[in-house]
Amino acid sequence: MNRIAQFYALTKPRVVQLIVFCALIGMVLAVPGVPTWADIRLAVIASAGIWLVAGAAAAFNCLVEKGIDAKMKRTAWRPTAKGELSDKQTLLFSALLCGFGSWVLYVLVNPLTMWLTFATFVGYAVIYTVILKPLTPQNIVIGGASGAMPPVLGWAAMTGDVHPHALILFLIIFLWTPPHFWALALYRVEDYRKSGLPMLPVTHGSDFTRLQILLYTLVLGAACLLPFAAGMSSWLYLVAALALSLRFCQYGWRLWREYSDALARKTFRFSLVHLSLLFAALLVDHYLPPLPFLL
Repeated sequence: MNRIAQFYALTKPRVVQLIVFCALIGMVLAVPGVPTWADIRLAVIASAGIWLVAGAAAAFNCLVEKGIDAKMKRTAWRPTAKGELSDKQTLLFSALLCGFGSWVLYVLVNPLTMWLTFATFVGYAVIYTVILKPLTPQNIVIGGASGAMPPVLGWAAMTGDVHPHALILFLIIFLWTPPHFWALALYRVEDYRKSGLPMLPVTHGSDFTRLQILLYTLVLGAACLLPFAAGMSSWLYLVAALALSLRFCQYGWRLWREYSDALARKTFRFSLVHLSLLFAALLVDHYLPPLPFLL
């Protein structure tokens, strides 16, 4: 990779894209009806600011975990793990992204969004990466709070406050995170064992982890019904949420009863589809008029 590509890789683009997408869902749902040009402009600026700070957190994570990344096939290619970028370069890059992103959010959006986004940066880059991840197998559960913040950030960007509906979106992502990452950890367990990280399959074994995945998919399924129960969405979202949640629970059940690495990979991949389609259904439901036969 050339130098620009190396720095870009530090931002974990695919992860940040999902973060910005979830933040955008919060922005859309916070604005009743069709957004004005002013709303669209604000959403674009807020998305850029959130992208910058999220990218900064990812780069800092790469710096802190460069030794661990070098031991794992999934992450050994990262520029920090290969020694292609120095600690000083990575730290400066992260600081510049975080500083500029925070300025964008504070000046061009609102202070609340900036402080919430910065708190998310600290929660992921410091509390999760530095403290929780190497110390406890519950790292994903506790650290998932940072990953669940994007819809709250998006909502705050458009309204200047944190609405209970935004917290429902937060809860969905918070409960989605453990089964998503534990499915990955199951078929990457040897990588995590070599790295020394106390991921749940390493500390408690495959059977216990698979049971936890099943239980979390069941609780997540219930949480996915909350947007309909709270009046955030209509029957269109409810149908999508039921179908996606039942499918995720089916994966959890199969994983518990008949484990294979291939099935764990499929479960991990479906978890991404689940969250993306669930929030896409919320987005479509927000703009489509109610169907007469569903009134």
